[in-house]
Amino acid sequence: MDSPASKPAFAWQPLTPRGVAAFGHASCGRLLAVQMIFALFAAAILVWFLSTAWFPTIAQAITQLPATGEIRGGKLRWDGASPTDLAEGRFLAFTVDLQHEGKARSPAHIQVEFGRSDYQVFSLLGFVQGSYPPDRVMPFNREYLVPWWGAWRPALLGMAALGGVVSLMIIWAVLATAYALPVWIAGFFANRDLSLRGSWCLAGAALMPGALLMSAAVFLYGVGAFGLVELAMLAAVHLAIGWLYLALSVRRLPPVTAAAGVKENPFNTQAPAPK
Repeated sequence: MDSPASKPAFAWQPLTPRGVAAFGHASCGRLLAVQMIFALFAAAILVWFLSTAWFPTIAQAITQLPATGEIRGGKLRWDGASPTDLAEGRFLAFTVDLQHEGKARSPAHIQVEFGRSDYQVFSLLGFVQGSYPPDRVMPFNREYLVPWWGAWRPALLGMAALGGVVSLMIIWAVLATAYALPVWIAGFFANRDLSLRGSWCLAGAALMPGALLMSAAVFLYGVGAFGLVELAMLAAVHLAIGWLYLALSVRRLPPVTAAAGVKENPFNTQAPAPK
C-alpha cells in the first residue's frame, strides 16, 4: 500500500498551508474554479458596499443640484451658491467650491469638490486633481441626472460586480505568474515534488486567504468597524499573507522520493520478502 505522503491531497480549500499545497498537483481548471468562487464573493461585498455606503450619498447630491447647470468647454456653469455642500455621509461627500477656497471641507473619508474648471478629490490617503473634458458637454443639474441615476444605478452595480470579478482574476493570474518561478526554485531546493505548472497553481491558491481577508476588511469598513487608514493597512497585510502562505505551503508538499517512490536496487539479488 502506498504511503499517505505519496498520494496528493484533494485540492478544494486554499485556507490552510496544506490546502494550498494540494493545488500544486491540481489542474489549472480546478484552481480557476476556486478563484472564481472567491472573486464572486469579493464582488458581492463590493456591490453591497457601493449600494449602502456610496450610492445613497450620490443620489442625495444629485437631488441637491439646481434645475439648470452643465459642464461645457471645460468649465462648470453653476448658478447656485459657492461654496456649498451637496451631500455628506461618513464615507463620501460632494461639495461645490468654484474657487477652491477651502471653506467646504468635510470629515468624510473621501470628498469630491467641483470647481470652476477642475475637480479635486480629498481623502486621508492623498489628494487628486483633474480637469473637465474641454470637448464635451456634461449635464450638471437634477432635471437630467435624477432620472439618469435612477435608470443606470442597477447597471452600474452590475458593471462594478463584473469589473471586480474580471479585475481580480487578471490580478491573481499576473501575481501567480510572477511568483511561479521563485516558488518552483524554493520547491527544488527543498526537494519537493513540484513542477513549474504546479508552482503557478500553488501560487494562485496562496493568494486566496489574503483575498478573503480583504473582502472581510471591506465589509467591516462598510459597517463602521474601522476607518480608511485601517483599511489601507489591511490592504498591505493581505499581500503579506500571500507571501506567508507561499513559504508555508511549499514545505507541505511531498518530498520527491516519497512522491516518485524509491526505485529498487537492480544489483540486489535477494528475493523480496513475502508480503
